Amino acid sequence: MIWLETSTENCTVQRTLDLIGEKWSLLVLRDAMNGVRRFDDFRRHMGLSEAVLADRLRKLVAAGILDTVPYREPGRRTRHEYRLTRKGWDLWPVMIALKQWGDRYTADAEGPPLEVRHRDCGEPVEAVVVCTADHGRLEPRQAYTKPGASAHTAT
Repeated sequence: MIWLETSTENCTVQRTLDLIGEKWSLLVLRDAMNGVRRFDDFRRHMGLSEAVLADRLRKLVAAGILDTVPYREPGRRTRHEYRLTRKGWDLWPVMIALKQWGDRYTADAEGPPLEVRHRDCGEPVEAVVVCTADHGRLEPRQAYTKPGASAHTAT
């Protein structure tokens, strides 16, 4: 079975994009990964409407990417913070890869507005594709795709 003969009905890339592929969802994740927790802080920092933000947060919570944690400031009602789950943090390499591509192709002439560095040594962090058999970094032409266990023939 070759790629064009393979059904995309259960494509995991498509399913992932259904969960996080919308611009505001990715920006909510970016902010959450940088320590933003509260609704008003997300809204203020990102500049989007309350309705859109509430919708994206609700979808990310329903998908298990964010979790809600109650908090209460003195004299106020209980509210919720939004925190990344393990499933949410597993998207960190994706965000680093998007940032890396953006830094290379869309940054201002002075450079990127944000750097991500290794806490221990201070060097920049980057996303790379590696072979699980410890053959190191791979280039696209060094890899190939093949049908997986749940592949079906396209109809």
